[in-house]
Amino acid sequence: MLGELITSKTRLRLLVKFFISQANKGYLNGLANEMGESTNSIRKELNHLYDAGYLNKVKSNNKIEYNVNTKHPLYETLKKVVYKHLGLEDIIETVLERMGNVTEIILVGDYAEGKDLGNIEIFLIGKDLDMNYITQLEPKIEKIIDRKVSFYLSTKFLSNQKHIILYEAS
Repeated sequence: MLGELITSKTRLRLLVKFFISQANKGYLNGLANEMGESTNSIRKELNHLYDAGYLNKVKSNNKIEYNVNTKHPLYETLKKVVYKHLGLEDIIETVLERMGNVTEIILVGDYAEGKDLGNIEIFLIGKDLDMNYITQLEPKIEKIIDRKVSFYLSTKFLSNQKHIILYEAS
């Protein structure tokens, strides 16, 4: 979906990196290594995104660190577009519609770090969650979003790993 609109794969990967979580940051060389791209192509796209106001940059120790500009008027809209592109909105909708007592939906793994590597890992937190239903749901969601999905069920989430809370019952 978003790939047809944004033809630069590097720019798309950078948008996913920064807009999936405002905590994600990166330096030119680190981003080039992470994405397997040349520093030149990463620099070009970072400059475009910075010039458009989507990214902030901060100098520290002769390095420039980039992060998302949450004050940009399109920040929330682009975040939703990235979530939709990755299929996260579809996952949340489907799980909440059919699972019952879900209190939290938490994204972990590569996608929580802003890496679009094709395997979305989701923790579903709640009571009396149906593992059999989730096992049937995984392949259906995978067809919809064209990515591998792994669900983990728990009554609480205790983790030091990077994560993003996609849904929290109020």
